[in-house]
Amino acid sequence: MSSKDTPEETPWDSKTSEKFNSKRPGEFFDPCQEAASRSLKCLHRNGGDREMCTDYFQAYRDCKKQWITEKKEGKRREGKSWFS
Repeated sequence: MSSKDTPEETPWDSKTSEKFNSKRPGEFFDPCQEAASRSLKCLHRNGGDREMCTDYFQAYRDCKKQWITEKKEGKRREGKSWFS
């Protein structure tokens, strides 16, 4: 993977948070979409060989995990629960 293909340091920054909070209720937003796109491009480029793209898949999983963790932490700090 080149440096261009490395994931952002933090998918859940203030800019991403603002985009997520201002989206319409039925609109989907994924700050890790860039990592997902790179994974799919890798699969296409390598004829569907998943073994060739494990780094891309791991980068996406790491991004998603960090995003969910930071989103939960932000809600906890604000005193919001999943039901409010």
